[in-house]
Amino acid sequence: MYATKGVKTMKNVYDITPQQAPPQKKKRVAAYARVSSGKDAMLHSLKAQIDYYREYINCNPEWTFTGIYADEAKNGTKDSREQFQLLLEDCRAGKIDMIVTKAISKFARNTVDSLTTVRKLKDKGVEVYFEKENIFTLDSKGENTHYHHVQPCPGRKPIHQ
Repeated sequence: MYATKGVKTMKNVYDITPQQAPPQKKKRVAAYARVSSGKDAMLHSLKAQIDYYREYINCNPEWTFTGIYADEAKNGTKDSREQFQLLLEDCRAGKIDMIVTKAISKFARNTVDSLTTVRKLKDKGVEVYFEKENIFTLDSKGENTHYHHVQPCPGRKPIHQ
């Protein structure tokens, strides 16, 4: 307190210590892989996709690997893909923040199924990254896609090449 001409005043003291920013939460990322038939070459492709995405997710320091969901699709409809359905269930349960997949064609057989599924995931805050098309689905512009650049693992080529 200071005395000024017989009046007592209080001096305000402000703490200007910088606040530490909370640590950035890592995105919980899962991959979805699919092949269309049970032929040996296709099963090898499925294994290659699984191996690729395991490494791809694990090498990104901003992501936490949450699993790989892989189907050997017989008829190409989303209802028959058990792992795809489990992936969607885990997204609805809040276990996954982002799905990485090779291409739109691997995610859904047609535009209607793809848009419907992506919209439902978006409502839950789950992003889908289609690697071949370099499309991220979460965007403040509604149905427009959002393009990002994702750094591949050093020395690794994208799986679609």
